[in-house]
Amino acid sequence: MDLFLDNFFNLESLRQVYPLLLQGLKLTILLALVAAPVSIALGVAIAVAYSFHRRSLNLALLTYIDLFRSFPVVVLLALIFYGLPFFGITLDSFTAVVLALALNNSGYYGEIFRAGIESVPHGQREAARSLGFGPIREIAYIVLPQAVRNVLAPLASNSLELIKATSIASLVSLPELLRSSRVAQEQTYNPTPLIAAALIFFVLLWPMARWVARLERQTLKSR
Repeated sequence: MDLFLDNFFNLESLRQVYPLLLQGLKLTILLALVAAPVSIALGVAIAVAYSFHRRSLNLALLTYIDLFRSFPVVVLLALIFYGLPFFGITLDSFTAVVLALALNNSGYYGEIFRAGIESVPHGQREAARSLGFGPIREIAYIVLPQAVRNVLAPLASNSLELIKATSIASLVSLPELLRSSRVAQEQTYNPTPLIAAALIFFVLLWPMARWVARLERQTLKSR
């Protein structure tokens, strides 16, 4: 038992590297705080554009969604960070990670918001038009609030997955939590930092996971 604790829960190792883990945690949170709103905004734009039912536009949107959802986000990041310089476009690591997460997740958010918009009864839109609402005001004030309420559970679930996906930043040597824990492990020759990183992720995400589960149960009960 002592050997197990010394290898996986070594407090002395943790004391040496905890500033490194805190730095990684801050960067992980920052990535999520930037990537999630960008992804959601793109997803809303996709869903709203799709709701106008223009054949050529819808075809382009579906192609965009299928394209970026088909790429594993790690592969997408590699193409952005290592491939774009061949075309004269060089992005820093942070921007590349945010762009990869946004392109990948915007497709998922777009489909979620599209389902939410389509779940709003058509009569609601007709009522808005009868009150003199233009297309933009109709979407913003009548359709979207109801759509978001209808798909809150999948929105929260996808956001949870996005936060976990920030660990791809280690691919481009960005010191988020996972990479920081690996560097700390190399410094201490002990896996304790990796265990600490896993526990930090759990503490950070478990409340959100429980909230998602509660939303899903409420959605099932309301059907």
